[in-house]
Amino acid sequence: MEEAYLKIAVTAALHAGNDILKIYNDPQSDFQIEKKADNSPLTIADKAAHKTIVSYLEQTPFPVLSEEGKNIPYEKRKKWADLWIVDPLDGTKEFIKRNGEFTVNIARIHEGVPVLGVIYIPVRKTLYFASEPTGAFKISDIEYSDALQWDEIVARSRKLPLPETHDGTVIVASRSHLSPETEAFIEEIKARKGNVELISSGSSIKICLVAEGTADIYPRFAPTMEWDTAAGHAIAKGAGKEIYHASTQEPLRYNKADLLNAWFIVEPERKQEH
Repeated sequence: MEEAYLKIAVTAALHAGNDILKIYNDPQSDFQIEKKADNSPLTIADKAAHKTIVSYLEQTPFPVLSEEGKNIPYEKRKKWADLWIVDPLDGTKEFIKRNGEFTVNIARIHEGVPVLGVIYIPVRKTLYFASEPTGAFKISDIEYSDALQWDEIVARSRKLPLPETHDGTVIVASRSHLSPETEAFIEEIKARKGNVELISSGSSIKICLVAEGTADIYPRFAPTMEWDTAAGHAIAKGAGKEIYHASTQEPLRYNKADLLNAWFIVEPERKQEH
């Protein structure tokens, strides 16, 4: 069944990305920007993508926890062994800035662990997807079409991490949320390793860059929510990487009472000591 769920999630992400691009590319669109309770922006594209994704995920037996539909009490959620965690438009600030660095994030969680993830970057037409049995993959130059076949998606995808290599250590950091603590962590790595390159990116693209091997590490010592990381976490795991809690060094968990993530580091999976 996992492949069936992955197909549904991929189709949902591509279709939602198509909806977002129609709004993004419309010269008449003002995005209808609203402010949410936490002062973060919400646009007409967030709402359209949410509606599309939910219409697909309703074909599965699992409930949906979405950034744009998130007021579900923990008393109800804590009974969910399996659920979808969705950010219909991750990087709304990047969307509003029109820099293209926003994504559609869909993850399936089983008992607190991400077991399936899909991230689509609509402007770049780039798709990342992973499931626990198959690993993680990337496909370029893909967009939603009624005629698109799953076999074609599989045939055109490349397994992660990609074989390309780079010199030194590449750190990826947030374009819009670089905290002093993150900067201090980066300086510490520079002092230790010397040959360090820093690249900036928006949204969950940063996790994908570590998963594919373009970057080696992504430190995030600033607030994020579960829907910001769940899909990327599944993709990172599928590529032999992990998202570790910066203090406890344990992998991040999902569907917690508080949906706020701890500070974290995305890096290659640490081998267990025996």
